[in-house]
Amino acid sequence: MDESDALNHEVDNNYLSPVEEVSDSVEDDSDAVEIVVSDEDGSSQNDLNDSENPDLHKNCWVCFGGEQDDVGAEWIRPCRCRGTTKWVHHTCLMRWVDEKQKGHAYTKVSCPQCNTEYVIIFPPFGRICGVMMTVDRLIYKASPIVATGVLLGSVYWTAVTYGAITVMQVLGHKEGLDMMERADPLFLLIGLPAIPVVLVLGKMIQWDEYLLKMWRRHSHKLPILNYIFPEVEPGTIRPVPQETPAREIKFTRVFCGAMFFPTVATIVGKFMFRKVDGNLQRSILGGIAFVAIKGVLKIYLKQQVYTRLGRRRINNFNGDDGTPT
Repeated sequence: MDESDALNHEVDNNYLSPVEEVSDSVEDDSDAVEIVVSDEDGSSQNDLNDSENPDLHKNCWVCFGGEQDDVGAEWIRPCRCRGTTKWVHHTCLMRWVDEKQKGHAYTKVSCPQCNTEYVIIFPPFGRICGVMMTVDRLIYKASPIVATGVLLGSVYWTAVTYGAITVMQVLGHKEGLDMMERADPLFLLIGLPAIPVVLVLGKMIQWDEYLLKMWRRHSHKLPILNYIFPEVEPGTIRPVPQETPAREIKFTRVFCGAMFFPTVATIVGKFMFRKVDGNLQRSILGGIAFVAIKGVLKIYLKQQVYTRLGRRRINNFNGDDGTPT
């Protein structure tokens, strides 16, 4: 029995060993297949990730160039952009910033996509250049203030000079100088420049307009006014609006009239009031006479224009030649 058992065990080993070898070879082949498949899947997955992640491919949004176009170019990420606008050439971006700043190196520039302000860093200055830049910046900021002060000072001293000339013209040269020498300097510094201001403000008062309105309301009560300005018979004048709008006051005309008023008043006073003693009295009377005569003439002219406006008519059309009938 021992010999037969040993024989059977040997036969079984001879039959089973080829099967085990085949199974082992199959397992080895499957492992090899699995390894190959895993390698192919890994490479394809990497290619997919590369295609889905555009950040790995650098493209300049200024010149549209890539990494292959200029290998030695410097790439930067200056803003919050992602994707194709994330990277840009440093030289291209600096050229684009220069175009936006238009010569003003300190002008702030932002990204056109995400509106992030670019952080521009300047190389450090030396001490001498830093001091010069600081002084230049202070002068630049102070120039408008200084220019305004010079302009106001020029206007002020021009007004003082005009006031002094007016005083000497109205009072006389000698009397005017004596008066200004005896006056308090503070009074002169305030009073002399106030003369042209008062003249301009007085010129802006249209007293003749108010007088004309009163005359139109109450002219029928004063026969003397009807004699000077004949009243229009009822029914002969077309109804006119309550009041025609007055012309706009032009500052240049008001200013020139105010500046020449003392001279005109002095001349009128010398011709019309020669017997009056004192230059000041003659100038005052001459100014009053000039204003009164001018006002009456303006009122007369405005009333005539008003009447003429009310009598306007539109004629009939007569033929093709346009001759009125």
